[in-house]
Amino acid sequence: MDALKQLIRDVPDFPKPGILFKDITTLLRDAGGLRSAIDCLAEPYREARLDKVVGIESRGFIFGAAVADRLGVGFVPVRKPGKLPAATHSASYALEYGTDTLEMHRDALGPGQRVLVVDDLLATGGTARAAVNLVRECGAEVAGVAFLIELEALNGRAQLPDEQLFTVLRY
Repeated sequence: MDALKQLIRDVPDFPKPGILFKDITTLLRDAGGLRSAIDCLAEPYREARLDKVVGIESRGFIFGAAVADRLGVGFVPVRKPGKLPAATHSASYALEYGTDTLEMHRDALGPGQRVLVVDDLLATGGTARAAVNLVRECGAEVAGVAFLIELEALNGRAQLPDEQLFTVLRY
């Protein structure tokens, strides 16, 4: 995992002062690093009998679609409001200064389907919690929630106490 960590750039004071941003674009541009990151995310779920992978906008699309391909299942995007063309379910979540919302097509998942939710980063957990709620609103089962990076100090796990979480890298 140290090799993957070395491919992630720290950007101080982005997007605002006091934040140390974990920039994954440096990992994405490295073919071996990208392949390794996707392998690490997919491996724990090879025998999980999944039906779909849900990826959270936007970096979750990168990893989620690749993990879905590796596992031989379909991919479902979870997006910001107004980006999906058909009827949607929506879930709002708290931000530091206000709220935000995610949407998923109502017909994206069916009752009883087993789903893996994928995103690049677990910080405070609100975004992942909203995505999990959307999956359940469709009647599907959350088989796991996987992240490339977890920022442990922000305790995002507390928002997902009953979920099977997997993270590749922890800071």
